[in-house]
Amino acid sequence: MTKVLYIKSNQDKNFVVIDAGMNDLIRPSLYNSYHQIRPVLQQKRKMIQADVVGPICESGDYIAKERNIPEFERGELMAVMSAGAYGFTMSSNYNSRPRVAEVLVKDDRFYIIRQRETYEDILRGEEIPNFLSQ
Repeated sequence: MTKVLYIKSNQDKNFVVIDAGMNDLIRPSLYNSYHQIRPVLQQKRKMIQADVVGPICESGDYIAKERNIPEFERGELMAVMSAGAYGFTMSSNYNSRPRVAEVLVKDDRFYIIRQRETYEDILRGEEIPNFLSQ
């Protein structure tokens, strides 16, 4: 699940910018894997063609390109389907981004099975050599 940060359009293209990046789900960038895009709140919507892109500012930072998707609004939650554990094993801390939480959903309940990383988690084990602090 990801949040829509904003919508950007020009005469040629629509972009839906989300808070998930290629570090969270690299598969579309690596080999153009297909992940269905759905709004979390289901309702009748206009369909648009858009690129769904992340916040990292890399040409490979996208979830979907030239995809027909339901129209989204800023602040709305988006479900990126079939991203699961396989997607998580390929995730990284690229661009100093903490890895996401893992959530198990069963029927109408959910369980956090891996906590979201913090910046402290990323920096754990890093030390400044003594000669640099002199």
